[in-house]
Amino acid sequence: MAAAEAAGTIPQLPTRLPPDRLELAPVAAEGIRAPGIRQPRNPISRSRIEVVISRSVAGVAVVFSLQALPAMLQQIPLRLPVMGVAMPVALAVAVAAVLVASITKVGVRITTGAVALMYFVALIGWPFLMRDPAAVLDGKPWLWYVCTVATSCAAISFALGWACAYTFAAPLAYGIVRSLPSGGDADALLASLDAVYATLLGQVLLIMIFMLRQTAASVDAAQTNALNKYANAVRQHATEVERVQVDSIVHDSVLATFLAAAAAGSPKAAQLASGMATDALQRLTDAAITPAVDDSTVSFSELAGQIRLAASRLARPFTIVECAIPKLAVPTHVSEAILAASVQAMANSVQHAGTGPGAPDPERVLTMSANSQGGCTIQISDTGVGFDPALVPSARLGLRISIAERVQSVGGSVTVCSTPGQGTTITIDWPLDGGVSP
Repeated sequence: MAAAEAAGTIPQLPTRLPPDRLELAPVAAEGIRAPGIRQPRNPISRSRIEVVISRSVAGVAVVFSLQALPAMLQQIPLRLPVMGVAMPVALAVAVAAVLVASITKVGVRITTGAVALMYFVALIGWPFLMRDPAAVLDGKPWLWYVCTVATSCAAISFALGWACAYTFAAPLAYGIVRSLPSGGDADALLASLDAVYATLLGQVLLIMIFMLRQTAASVDAAQTNALNKYANAVRQHATEVERVQVDSIVHDSVLATFLAAAAAGSPKAAQLASGMATDALQRLTDAAITPAVDDSTVSFSELAGQIRLAASRLARPFTIVECAIPKLAVPTHVSEAILAASVQAMANSVQHAGTGPGAPDPERVLTMSANSQGGCTIQISDTGVGFDPALVPSARLGLRISIAERVQSVGGSVTVCSTPGQGTTITIDWPLDGGVSP
C-alpha cells in the first residue's frame, strides 16, 4: 500500500502543454526565405565550376572570332569558292553553338569538341584550299587568332591526355602552315615562336582548367562526406533522444505502475493502479506518434506555472521562490523535458529525502529564475538525508534518465550536489539557445 501511495504522489505529466503558446518566427527551409534569416551561399561544386569555365571560354571564343573576322574577310578571295568559304562559316557556327550550349548547359562537351576538331581540320586543309598554293600570303592566316579558342575547347571537351596532346599538335600544325607560302612564308624562327607561344598559352589554360576541376571535385567529395557524417550524427541523436524518452516514460509511468499494482491491497489502490496503467499506455502511444521536436513555443512564465502546479500536487510542500522570471519563449519539446525533469526531481525529494520516523520533515525549496546564459534555471533543494551521487547504481533510471539525460537531450545541463546527511540540490540549467524573446 505504501508503494501505491508513493507512486500516487507523482503527478501524471501532460503529453502537451496548453495550446495558448507563443509561436516561433518562421524558420528558413529549402527554397523558402524567412525574414531576418541570412541564407548561406551556394557551395562551390564541380557542376558550377564547369558552368563558369564553359561560359568563360565561350565569351573568349566570341571575342577572338570577331578579332579574326577582318583577316578572314580579307583572305576569302584567295580561297577556293566552295570549301574555302564553307570552312570559316562552319567554324563560326560551331563557336555560336558553344555560346548557346554554355548558356543552356546542354551539349557543352560536344560543341567544344566540334570546334577543336574543325579547327584542326582547317589547319590541315589550309594549303589545299588556296586558289594558288604557291602565292605568298600577305600576313598571318586568320586561323592564328582562334588558335587559343581551339586549345581551350579541347581542354573542356577531351580527357586530360588527349587535351594535352592537342595543345601540342594544333600549334605545331599552325607553325608548319605558317612557314608555307600559303601561310605567309615565315622563316623558321618566326614560325617556331608563334607555335611555342600558342603551345604555352594552351598548356597554361589546360592546367588552370584541370586544377579548377580537381579542386571542385575535392570540395564535392568533402561536402558529400560531411553530409554523410551529419546525417549519421542526426540519426544517432534521434535514436538517443528516443531512447531517453522511452526510458523516462518507463521510469516515470511503467515502473511506478508496476509498484502500485504489486502493492495494491484495497479497491482504492487497485483503482489507482489501473488509472496509472491507462495513463502509462497513453503516454507510450503519444511518444510513438508525436514528433520529438516542433516549432511551437511556450513562455517561461507558463512553464513556471506548470511546475508550480505540479509541486502543489505533491504529498509534501515546497517553498517556491521565483527570482526574476525571464521573458523567454521556450520550444515546446524543451519545456516538456524541463517540466518532466523538475517533477521527477521533486518526486525524488518527497520519496527519498525523509530523515526517518518521528523526525521533522526536511525543508524543500523550488527556485525558478534566469541564468547567466540568458536562459532559465530550475533548482530543487532539500535538507534531507542526502546521498553520494557516485554510488547511485547505473540501473537506477530516475536520476540518470528521467532527469539528467532528459535535460541534456534538449541542450540543457543538470548539476547534482548532495552529501550524506547534508541534503540535496538539483539544478537544471537551460541556455538561451533555442529561446526567442517575445
